[in-house]
Amino acid sequence: MSEKKSENRVLIVIPTYNEHENIDRLLAKIREQPIQTDLLFIDDNSQDGTAELIKSHMTKDPGINLIQRPGKMGLGTAYLAGFKWALERDYTHVMEMDADLSHDPVEVPRFLEAAGEADVVLGSRYITGVNVINWPLKRLILSYGANVYAGIILGAKIKDLTGGYKLFRREVLEKIDLERVKSNGYSFQIEMTFRALNLGFKVKEVSIIFYDRTAGHSKMSKKIVREAILMVWKLKMRQLLGRL
Repeated sequence: MSEKKSENRVLIVIPTYNEHENIDRLLAKIREQPIQTDLLFIDDNSQDGTAELIKSHMTKDPGINLIQRPGKMGLGTAYLAGFKWALERDYTHVMEMDADLSHDPVEVPRFLEAAGEADVVLGSRYITGVNVINWPLKRLILSYGANVYAGIILGAKIKDLTGGYKLFRREVLEKIDLERVKSNGYSFQIEMTFRALNLGFKVKEVSIIFYDRTAGHSKMSKKIVREAILMVWKLKMRQLLGRL
């Protein structure tokens, strides 16, 4: 939608809460990739030493940054803090990535390649079948059903609206009024993509394989699911009223 900048500066924003078991492996895999990225961890007062471990890596890697928050404030607010941090600096692309290795860092170069023809790149679990490893059937049905539900209500031809592995070009985050984004969890991912679509930005899905975490604990809850169910209706009504 906007003129592409000649030199990419990429920031990967990674929220953390009790991810000590995953940090070393995650950083090793990211740094194995053939592109240079900076990293921003947003830690919500982890009790397992996650922030301290990140700080130890910061002494050896100047591309690693950390924001520490006083408690669990939600996934959406973590990403918004990361987006604002990136916009205050000269990053051209901002990525979301989970800390639990469910998002394979090997895909990062492919995201950047796709960003050459799109403003938002979504890592999709569902555009080439169902590419999810080690999820229980109940959670898979919930996730797939939530995406079908959200897509129908919002009129969005996106297969994976709830996915959290994604890339935004700077111009998208500059144009979205981040102060108006109030959702968390699944609904945060839906809202950010829907707002980008509503503003006329091009959204492209790329197929990924999603791996369930092997260490630590999932942050999924019934509250997050309920919020997503209600949020899609709120978003659609705001769009229809011209208040999105």
